[in-house]
Amino acid sequence: MASIIDLVGNTPMVEIKQLNPNPNVTIYAKLEGNNPGGSVKDRPALNMIRSALERGEIKPGSKLIEATSGNTGIALAMVARLFNLDIELVMPSTSTRERTLTMEAFGAKVTLLESIEKCRDYAEEKAATGEFHILNQFSNPDNYKAHYKTTGPEIWRDTNQTITHFVSSMGTTGTIMGCSMFFKEKDPAIQIVGCQPTEESSIPGIRRWPKEYLPKIFDASRVDRIIDVSQQESTIMTRQLAKVEGVFAGMSSGGAASAALRLAKELTKGVIVFIVCDRGDRYLSSDLFG
Repeated sequence: MASIIDLVGNTPMVEIKQLNPNPNVTIYAKLEGNNPGGSVKDRPALNMIRSALERGEIKPGSKLIEATSGNTGIALAMVARLFNLDIELVMPSTSTRERTLTMEAFGAKVTLLESIEKCRDYAEEKAATGEFHILNQFSNPDNYKAHYKTTGPEIWRDTNQTITHFVSSMGTTGTIMGCSMFFKEKDPAIQIVGCQPTEESSIPGIRRWPKEYLPKIFDASRVDRIIDVSQQESTIMTRQLAKVEGVFAGMSSGGAASAALRLAKELTKGVIVFIVCDRGDRYLSSDLFG
């Protein structure tokens, strides 16, 4: 009988038809909200914890601490309990209440601070005391390796090796780094497209990092192009995904969809896959669908 972690990965893809502006281009959305923890972050959470246990860096009963904007925290809370690990999650106070409640439902302690940068500093300071182990998704190779081992191969398989463009929002950048590594090995011509907010925009799950906080796992040479999306267009697209395509997702997915549709208009032909990071029910207390 499978446990819940055996259900991580092998998420479905659906074709975006009604919103597709170019009949010569196929656009697929990979539905990462179908993971048991509800987001793409189940993959790195499982890989980071399992790998740390295998290396002996932690053991059952260890205390973990991690800064998160939400989805990684939920995934870590779920996986940590399955391996008998205590965890404190440090999250911006602007995060939706659903996220905090979900982490607490899995048994995690949640600490709220004013920004993700403050959260990262706090987690690293507590880890430095030696009482806690920090997985540090922003610099942990096991983050992007999860996508190299699972997400990329699944897309390659499910597009019958026809993918020409991969589009992903960039937060910790684990998804785009791992998938880029895999796709470029299979076919260097596959274009890797990152999505980030415009200067004035705030989009949960996507970041324009200050230089000093840029994730250490990020390698700019692995991204062929970056498309900036605004908060407004991401919101509009998120609502359209639900109303027109039946894809219920968060705003970072709307941003990635906007980038994918903009890209489709430029191509004569191609197969675009973008990542739908999570489900929209994590944002019902916000004004995203208001």
